[in-house]
Amino acid sequence: QQSGRKYNLFLKRRLRIDKRHQSKDSIFFRDGVRRIDFVLSYVDDLNKEWEKKLERRKEFESNLQKAGLELETEDKKESEDGKIFFVKIHAPWEVLITYAEVLNIKVPIKENDIPSMVENPLDCVLFPLRLPEKVMHPEPDYFTAPFSKDKQELYLINDESTFFSPSMRNRIVNYILTRCPYGTEEGKKKFGIKRLLNNGTYTAAYPLHDCQYWKKANDPNCDSERYTLYMEWARFLRFYKEQPLDLIRKYYGEKIGIYFAWLGFYTEMLFLAAVVGLICFLYGLFTMDENMSSKEICDPAIGGEIIMCPLCDKECEYWRLNTTCESSQYSHLFDNVATLFFAIFMGIWVTLFLEFWKRRQARLKYEWDLVDFEEEQQQLQLRPEYEAKCTQKKRNPVTQEMEPYLPLTSQAMRFCISGATVLFWVSLIIASMIAVIVYRLAVYAAFASLMENTQTLQPISGLLTPQLATSVTASCLNFVIIMILNFFYERIAIWITDMEIPRTHMEYENRLTMKMFLFQFVNYYSSCFYVAFFKGKFVGYPGAYTYMFNRWRNEECDPAGCLIELTTQLTIVMAGKQIWGNIQEAIVPWICNWWGRRKARNNPENLYSRWEQDHDLQTFGALGLFYEYLEMVIQFGFITLFVASFPLAPLLALMNNILEIRVDSWKLTTQYRRPVAAKAHSIGVWQEILNGMAILSVVTNAFIVAFTSDMIPRLVYYYAYSENEDSPMSGYINNSLSVFLISDFPERNEPKENPENFVICRYRDYRYPPDHERKYLHTMQFWHILAAKLAFIIIMEHVVFIVKFFVAWMIPDVPADVKAKIKREKYLTQKILHEYELEKLKERLCQGDKRATEKEFIATEGRMELSRAM
Repeated sequence: QQSGRKYNLFLKRRLRIDKRHQSKDSIFFRDGVRRIDFVLSYVDDLNKEWEKKLERRKEFESNLQKAGLELETEDKKESEDGKIFFVKIHAPWEVLITYAEVLNIKVPIKENDIPSMVENPLDCVLFPLRLPEKVMHPEPDYFTAPFSKDKQELYLINDESTFFSPSMRNRIVNYILTRCPYGTEEGKKKFGIKRLLNNGTYTAAYPLHDCQYWKKANDPNCDSERYTLYMEWARFLRFYKEQPLDLIRKYYGEKIGIYFAWLGFYTEMLFLAAVVGLICFLYGLFTMDENMSSKEICDPAIGGEIIMCPLCDKECEYWRLNTTCESSQYSHLFDNVATLFFAIFMGIWVTLFLEFWKRRQARLKYEWDLVDFEEEQQQLQLRPEYEAKCTQKKRNPVTQEMEPYLPLTSQAMRFCISGATVLFWVSLIIASMIAVIVYRLAVYAAFASLMENTQTLQPISGLLTPQLATSVTASCLNFVIIMILNFFYERIAIWITDMEIPRTHMEYENRLTMKMFLFQFVNYYSSCFYVAFFKGKFVGYPGAYTYMFNRWRNEECDPAGCLIELTTQLTIVMAGKQIWGNIQEAIVPWICNWWGRRKARNNPENLYSRWEQDHDLQTFGALGLFYEYLEMVIQFGFITLFVASFPLAPLLALMNNILEIRVDSWKLTTQYRRPVAAKAHSIGVWQEILNGMAILSVVTNAFIVAFTSDMIPRLVYYYAYSENEDSPMSGYINNSLSVFLISDFPERNEPKENPENFVICRYRDYRYPPDHERKYLHTMQFWHILAAKLAFIIIMEHVVFIVKFFVAWMIPDVPADVKAKIKREKYLTQKILHEYELEKLKERLCQGDKRATEKEFIATEGRMELSRAM
């Protein structure tokens, strides 16, 4: 009965809205004319802060009205829970044109008459991938010019209510909201919606989506762009279709548009890398049976007769080499001659990707009117937080105006605290990595003993060696530690960046980016660097093993090499990160929204207003895109820095990115409030990070091929030490294993049991036998191999770098046709502006304006002629 009365009361409230003939999905004020550009919400809770919050709201809303904005409040009685007030904000024409000039917004002055690009001959083949023209290009292409209130007749203003797009409108309103004052507290002037959200005066501030995502709006004045984006872009079944970048830019702004353009381009380029990587993998698969090394290991007459030294002290037993038969065969999948080719190919692919992206970015800058984008108008504006916290002022030498500034001593102190914090967390990662290494060393003996003595594990002992079991469990443990450290550091990084009080938005983003990337780089890649460059390199030899902390014996590589372990490490961390990332990005927001609706609503969805529906969605914060870029750049590192060990990494990344594009678009369109539109003409500091990783990847892959794979030792044996002309690689395994006299074991290392009374055992190294005068010292072959490895690194690096720089030099950053179009547009825009000024002067002369002299008229005409000549 009580729930029935509650439902009837709710319906009565809604009927009051229905009497105004306004759709529940309306994005207009009650008059149905003025568009809602922004919504503020708050809860009128009667606590000790209530009066202070009420005073702040009154002052803030009064100042918004003084700035020219129009407000309309929805009483809490109209909301479903009877607690939330909604303040709807509309920016009238006068406010829009004032701030359009301040923000240097470009608007249409003439339809573009430059012919479009020549048709692509592959268009008929690519037709299934295309979207409808209306979706791809939602509005005509125009010549544009920065808005000026004094030249309104110049612009193509057909309808004042639609001249500025909704994304432009919410950008202008957000600009006002972030700078509007709300009073003085503790002797300091307070302003900005961000502070009011932080102190609980308002609970949310957001622009509205234009309709529900699953159906078009009832209002014919609404373009239903959200519905179009969902149907044509955000559904996974459209994964093979191109992205409607112009519509994304129109609805969400250039900053989000350029992210999806970059992600789409990166995914397209991955296709080539994935195909070549798959071919290299298949080469390893088809030549597996021809690999002489694994043949010898698996041969009972060779590998079955080679007795290997124990893998740990005391507890481990002697073992036969052919027990690692399966793992040596699988190692050939990744450790073959195709590995070298693929490492060189990826070094060149990275350059092609970065150079062609610059060209794609230049085309987007032209198409999206970002060529003369005044960065200082957007990113270089002082942050409201900087203005609020910096009480001291000094004169700007350029503008000659007084500006707030942070004293040098305060800056130095904040940087010291920030640097110490970052150093502490990086040290924490290194400490955790050492802990995982200790885990590897401590459990290795346990695995070795368990697998030798447990009959149930005998069937899989060939496939699951102690090395592999240790590697898999350590990789999983390492992944869990990575995720935990990430969770805490993200919050720490934001806190210390806020503490530094960066001056501009660009400074803030760049500082946070560098902190987060440095941490993530060490966090994700440190374990891979350990396996690739340190594991098995400092083992010593039987009787003189090296120990970590004088307690745990250092790990050895598998007789077939450490590359298979690096592949395992890379696969677990990379795949685990991608799976966890998609769960975090898609499933978590969906569960939060579902739970919120289930908890808060007792009535059908169609009884709720547009602002209530959007209020219940998740917030796409200012750092939303930052995390998306970070995720992709870390993935980029996996497929470039260590790709020589895992040719299938680009294929995994390609499959993930096809899903990633649709997951990101789906969550942005359906699970998040509409973000405030923002401008950006590039991917920013991420471009420099990608360039740095591209250079580092050449070095790491050269070292992986030289020191982690067995390619160089095999080549040295093939050309210098092989004695069988018919089968040059036969005898390689015996040649790569040194001999140790068991009686030379010190008591610390000697196994407890030797039931078969073995006299000698073998170990992986190039050392003289016990009967040689240089007993257990490195042989000349060891130094030949080391020299060959170093020579290979130098040659490979120089070859790849020369090719990279040549390719970068050959490919211009800006396409020739785009350069021509930019010049043509500048010329035509100047011509239109000059003609407009000339017409104005003629009018003034005709009206007898004495100030409009004949000389001024001649000067204007002369300027036009000069412009034509230029």
